Amino acid sequence: MANAQAIIDAANSLGLPREAAIIGLATALQESAQDETTISDHGWGPQAHAIITMLSTRSKTANAAATTPCSSQASDTLADPTSGRGAIAVRAALTMLGVPYSWGGGGPAGPTYGIGRGARTLGFDCSGLTEYAWAQAGVRIGTTTYEQWRAGSPVPKSRITPGDLVFYETDPTRPGPDHVGLAISATHMVNAPHTGAVVRVDIIERAGYLGAGRL
Repeated sequence: MANAQAIIDAANSLGLPREAAIIGLATALQESAQDETTISDHGWGPQAHAIITMLSTRSKTANAAATTPCSSQASDTLADPTSGRGAIAVRAALTMLGVPYSWGGGGPAGPTYGIGRGARTLGFDCSGLTEYAWAQAGVRIGTTTYEQWRAGSPVPKSRITPGDLVFYETDPTRPGPDHVGLAISATHMVNAPHTGAVVRVDIIERAGYLGAGRL
């Protein structure tokens, strides 16, 4: 908790946007996972909820005290991640940082054993994580990456906000979306990347970017 407080205080003292604190928090949670092969009821999940709530309270207090409105450009790229259904989805996904990737794993209720190469791993694949996150906000978006691609309305990359789904085409021999992440800011996403990895925060700008969808 002290490390998370330091992240929040540092971002505030430097006048950095809220997304900087959230990205720092997400990274700290990811790096603090001691065992990436198991899921613990006493892990970072409850602390993540508490810390993000703290950050939300501080951000709203700061916004109320501010006298200079943000420019429209800043509003587009630094959207408030602490309110609405998108924020619920983001918070849910961030509590799963460090959970193993499991091909075919995960769903609305949380991590599950996958199929095929994921059959012995309790965790999430990419679309399982996003399905879980949005289910916590009361929204069913489908199970597969392609179903989720069709579920949202297209959003330009320049207008991505927390909660948007971001899609990638990683296999040029099979056109279409085959990976999905959940935007936590205009520049970063939380995702379950591949077998052998864990749920983590990555940049959105990367090879194979296909588009974004808003629910």
